[in-house]
Amino acid sequence: MEAVVIKERLKSLDALRGFDMFWIIGGEGLFLTLKNFSHIPFIAFGIEQMDHVSWNGFHFMDLIFPLFLFLAGLAMPFSLKRQLEKGVPKKEVYLHIFKRTLILILFGILINGVQVLEFHKIRFASVLGQIGIAYMFGALIFLNFDYKKQIIWVVSILVGYWAMLRFIPVPGVGAGVLTMEGSLNGYIDRLFMPGHLYREIHDPEGWLVKIPATATALLGALTGAFIKEGKYNGYKKAGLLLITGTIFLILSRVLDPIFPINKNLWTSTFVLHTAGWSLLLFSLFYFVIDVLHFQKWAFPFVVIGMNSITIYLAVSYVHFSYTANALFGSIVKLIPVDFQPFSQVIFLLLVEWCFLYFLYRKKIFLRV
Repeated sequence: MEAVVIKERLKSLDALRGFDMFWIIGGEGLFLTLKNFSHIPFIAFGIEQMDHVSWNGFHFMDLIFPLFLFLAGLAMPFSLKRQLEKGVPKKEVYLHIFKRTLILILFGILINGVQVLEFHKIRFASVLGQIGIAYMFGALIFLNFDYKKQIIWVVSILVGYWAMLRFIPVPGVGAGVLTMEGSLNGYIDRLFMPGHLYREIHDPEGWLVKIPATATALLGALTGAFIKEGKYNGYKKAGLLLITGTIFLILSRVLDPIFPINKNLWTSTFVLHTAGWSLLLFSLFYFVIDVLHFQKWAFPFVVIGMNSITIYLAVSYVHFSYTANALFGSIVKLIPVDFQPFSQVIFLLLVEWCFLYFLYRKKIFLRV
């Protein structure tokens, strides 16, 4: 991991990445602490959306992971291509990509918890590992094929993945069974994933989901390349992103009866659905922040987004809640009981954000 000083960049990308990470570091808890007010429709809806769908279907929290991967892909034209434009040899760019992937895999294992003397208890699959591997394959495709061939890659991945799960039979079960026990994903993970699986018989970050996750990263890369080119002005770019995102959402719903939207299997419809929402969100952030230049409101998210991996790792190892309670515990006791859990999350977020703001002011940005 290295400390770098970041120059001028696409602020909407950092802001949306920060918005995405906000829900991981405490935003989810803001709704969950309001269960006493679940009779209010908006709060009830928010609480429901803060929980992952058990299998088929989609809630807001199911977007957080793929949105982060989509944004990692979106950054490729601004990072990888910029290195090539500066004359960095392609081999060095490849080496950086492989190094990034390896570090993310290792960090993912560490976050899962390493039982050094009990190999069978280690969970090797992880969110960070999936981001690293999907980013690697997406980056290699992005660097070696033009945008038309990248689109062909995306379509081929989505159709090919559907065909795999639909027509390759699982011993003792048959083909096309999209359950946790009967899916091809679970079967492959039970055979070839070392250590233990997250759900014993299936792992949502297992081997096969890396294939459609690569398509998520590639769709982000295509979006970034579209934003970077100067063919259209900002208004048209935002509008076209909005239209494309809407088409993806409609298409995913149309295909849902054939191939259900499912995060655990990262189905092709899940790729389309989450890419649709990612495009809608990015078009909004891009239009407001980089086209209209209304930027001050997004500053808290930018601070989070510019150190997203840092805070993702930190919340696993740093006891922020202890600090928040030490600083604000006496204030929390003065707040009505029903609102105390909510206020605790607010103070927790404040402590986490101040930590990131300190890094921001010192111009320290950690990236792999």
